[in-house]
Amino acid sequence: MIHFEKVNRVYGKGTAGTAALRDVCLDIAPGAFVTVVGTSGSGKTTLLNIVGGLDTDYTGKVLVAGRELKSLGDKQLSRFRNETVGFVFQHFNLLEHLNALQNVTLPAFFSGEDGAEARERAEKVLGRVGLADKLDKRPGQLSGGQKQRIAIARALFSRPRLILADEPTGNLDTQTGAQVIELFESLNVDDGLTVVAVTHEEFLFKNASQAVHLEDGRVIGAAS
Repeated sequence: MIHFEKVNRVYGKGTAGTAALRDVCLDIAPGAFVTVVGTSGSGKTTLLNIVGGLDTDYTGKVLVAGRELKSLGDKQLSRFRNETVGFVFQHFNLLEHLNALQNVTLPAFFSGEDGAEARERAEKVLGRVGLADKLDKRPGQLSGGQKQRIAIARALFSRPRLILADEPTGNLDTQTGAQVIELFESLNVDDGLTVVAVTHEEFLFKNASQAVHLEDGRVIGAAS
């Protein structure tokens, strides 16, 4: 599913440049549930952004779902992100003036998808994350855990094969965070999705199949 071969990412130029990733070699199999851990500044989010096709300013080789990302043009990368990857963020990134259903169907607005079909699919994924009764609720009317579930439903809307989550429990209490992780585990086991999650709360991901440890931009361990 994911292959990194001697990947380097440097921010800035010349002697003032800062290396975020250094000669990273990594393989993640389809259907894996992977945590990426490390101290602040270790390169975790940079790695996630490269996997998701958000950052292509690197050297080395990256293959995701059989595609070499550096070889894709802007339109191809956009299509890759829309069809293959679902993103989940720490701060939910929901629009406060839209209800749950509207937040989930937002990608369809930009793609020009039929409204009735989009609504039907959004209702299905909101039901999948346990929010079938919250379709008309706005983010301000919901708990942190419910907001994150909407964000997960939005990530599932385009039927991706890969979920990338950046500190998905960072704004949640421990109990709510554990419930969100159980949902990721269910999506991995029951729906067959590959899940890669950046986290500083590794103890919550006790059932992850692989843990990637980064330090100063280098992979120091990728235990299964």
